[in-house]
Amino acid sequence: MSDWHLGKRERADGHQSPVKELADARYQKMRNVSLIGLVTNFFLCSTKLVIGWIAQSQALIADGIHSLADGLTDAAVIVTARFSNESADLEHPYGHHRIETAATAGLGLVLIATGLGIIFDAIQRLMDPEALFRPTSWALVGAGVSILVNEALYQYTRWVGKAVKSSLLLANAWHHRTDALSSVAVLFGVAGVLMGWESLDAVAAVIVALMIIHVGWQQLTSTFSELIDSGLAADRLEELTRVIESIEGVSHPHRLRTRKMGGHVLMDVHVEVDPRISVSEGHQLAESVQDKLKVLVDDVHDVIVHIDPKGQDNVWLDLPQRSDVMADLKQCLSEGLFDRIAQGAHGVTMHYLDGVIDLDIRCSVSTDATLDPRDEIQRLTVGYQAAQALPYVREVHVLFEGS
Repeated sequence: MSDWHLGKRERADGHQSPVKELADARYQKMRNVSLIGLVTNFFLCSTKLVIGWIAQSQALIADGIHSLADGLTDAAVIVTARFSNESADLEHPYGHHRIETAATAGLGLVLIATGLGIIFDAIQRLMDPEALFRPTSWALVGAGVSILVNEALYQYTRWVGKAVKSSLLLANAWHHRTDALSSVAVLFGVAGVLMGWESLDAVAAVIVALMIIHVGWQQLTSTFSELIDSGLAADRLEELTRVIESIEGVSHPHRLRTRKMGGHVLMDVHVEVDPRISVSEGHQLAESVQDKLKVLVDDVHDVIVHIDPKGQDNVWLDLPQRSDVMADLKQCLSEGLFDRIAQGAHGVTMHYLDGVIDLDIRCSVSTDATLDPRDEIQRLTVGYQAAQALPYVREVHVLFEGS
């Protein structure tokens, strides 16, 4: 049973699969940074709401609600990370990373709704000057603390998000950055009120709300792009192409397709190889392409490589398959000659090239001392010349071996 079938179970040797170990480590990092953000944001939320109420600053209260939204975001990240890092299974063979995508979209909607609510309240107060808050200098203290703490949270969360390739954590990092920026708006709004412009606090609240809505909209559009399988940008495709072209034995990468799932990139690509190499060598080259892309491009998670014979742009589906070719060979060759190629390691390699088939035939030659090897080879050659007369055959190459 492959590792991805094991899910939460251990492998047969009693150890967790490497995939499961990596997923667990990723979850631990996401959980730890989100727990720190959760505690910090609830502290900021309560601090800003209390100071905002005491200092009579609508902008700081709105900023406190923003911190509450960030705290709820952190809680959602913890829950989401737990499920999105589950191993692939039969029902979800590509893994569960799209849970992060769905959660990111949900958080975007929460931010947009929060921003709209703040704007609605601020506009009502702007229309009724008697309802305007008149903040004191204490609001400046709350805003200053929020700027410093949220910028530190942004830097830390972004660093971990890039390390574990989590779009959800990176989105959450921007929550912290917007909270810091919104606190800057609060700072200027409160300062303006203290200098005599009484409406600036409500205006600052609207600015904070617009910033919240902008971040929420960015999250929604990015998740929609992922859910409809939008490909990577042109510069990223060029990067992938350069990596493939650097691999010896493959050329002309084409039909390169990409899509994202959570923080991972899934891709498939066609590459050209020498048309006469063996299947095993072609497989080896395909594995080399996969390995190099995963090693050199950080977010590439899964690669499907299709091997094309070099210089062959068409597929000739009207050409006969192996069973039909072997049946025709049996008709062309005597029973004794056919048996020489149909058993053991002796066989026929078929090259479907340029609308015809080239045959490489491995054939045994008797080493019986009573037979003249030259006569034997001549007899076999005459037989295979008959095979070359088949209408779909271009060339027949015979490799004689001793038996």
